[in-house]
Amino acid sequence: MGAILVIISTIGASFSSSTVRGFNVFVFLFIWLVLVGIGVGGDYPLAATITSEYASVKSRGKIMSAVFACQGFGNLGASVVAIVVLACFKSAIRNDVYMLDYVWRICLGFGAIPGAVTLYWRLTMPESKSFQKEARKRLAAEAGRDSENGALLFKDNTADANCAYVHTISLDAEHGRNGSIGEHQENSSYEVHEMQAIQNIHGTEQSGIAAAGEPETVEPTDGAEANARLESFGQYFGQWRNMKVLLGTSLAWFVVDVAFYGINLNSSVVISAIGFSGDIQNGDPYNVLTRNCLGNLIINLLGSVPGYWISVFTIEKLGRKNIQLLGFAALTALYIVIGFAYHQILDASNVAFIVLFTLAQLFQNFGPNVTCFVWPGEVFPTRFKATAHGISAASGKLGAIVAQAGLMTLKDRGGPNAFIPHLIEIFSLFTLVGFFVTFWIPESKGKTIEEITGESE
Repeated sequence: MGAILVIISTIGASFSSSTVRGFNVFVFLFIWLVLVGIGVGGDYPLAATITSEYASVKSRGKIMSAVFACQGFGNLGASVVAIVVLACFKSAIRNDVYMLDYVWRICLGFGAIPGAVTLYWRLTMPESKSFQKEARKRLAAEAGRDSENGALLFKDNTADANCAYVHTISLDAEHGRNGSIGEHQENSSYEVHEMQAIQNIHGTEQSGIAAAGEPETVEPTDGAEANARLESFGQYFGQWRNMKVLLGTSLAWFVVDVAFYGINLNSSVVISAIGFSGDIQNGDPYNVLTRNCLGNLIINLLGSVPGYWISVFTIEKLGRKNIQLLGFAALTALYIVIGFAYHQILDASNVAFIVLFTLAQLFQNFGPNVTCFVWPGEVFPTRFKATAHGISAASGKLGAIVAQAGLMTLKDRGGPNAFIPHLIEIFSLFTLVGFFVTFWIPESKGKTIEEITGESE
């Protein structure tokens, strides 16, 4: 459902428009993109969980990293698509700048194509063996509870029948002592009551056995099942040894996304430094936008994409913890240098600034940006894996909101872009926190889920 929501919402966003009276295009664009975010938020944990459960122990980290690394190709693809669409509208844009309205809609709508292409395989993909095993265990547990309910019902009914039987014998004996009836009549009455009581017992026994043998006669409601799952979740994460793992994956993802989305505030500085910026107000809009797209392409090729694939090819050798610790340590050091010597570096050498920025992009992806996606898909039991991964991913998106909607508002404090050096200094504190919370997460390299979680799946 997540993939379908992303496809529909992306197409809807590309057709956003203003009403005659009331909402403008940005309101509808916001609504559609929120729906895209909901779909992506559901797809993130599912992609990680499905990949984790299908992969072998030896290649699990590599395959999960490769899945995440494909978003690097997505970033490159976005720039390429924009350059191609701009080229197709080159003459039209130069004649009428409002033709750019078609350009951004086509670029945005193009994002639905990859999802639509893979939708069939997503819908027809069978559940993993781990998920099926967990589902059978859950059904068996529910059947066991129902059987216990049936057995208790049988026990209670049998006890009632025995009481009736004893009471009948007591009455007949009392009649015999009073001599109110003949001995033959007494015995006949006794035998009749005895047979009736025995028949009652056998009838109750049969109904009790039927109740015990048919679990479906006592079916839990959806609410009861949801409460049982919530209770199980609370019991598992109520233990500190399990909760600290969830806190570790969530906090690490939160702090890396604060830095990841925040440091991209400097993309315009880097694009300008390498000579690919321009003034869209006074220059040729086609040239300015095309050069900006080329600049973004170069930035991604310099640091982001190589970082992804270094992680892919080293994660099974170095391990998740070592890569994440290395990434957070390198980012902390780089942000301290860039933040405290920001203007000095730019005044001395644009090349030096580009190198430092590229290294930061590299160690984001050859580091916590990849491991924060991989790790939550490995360190939790199957029954909680998707939920725990979703909580961790949601924490990361909260970090993105803090960076973009919170810290970004401070960048012009004291003048245009005057506060950016101090923001980078703040990012170094976040990444330092990420370094320490990494120790809460167990290494998962070469281990099964049972070995990682310490319980039988």
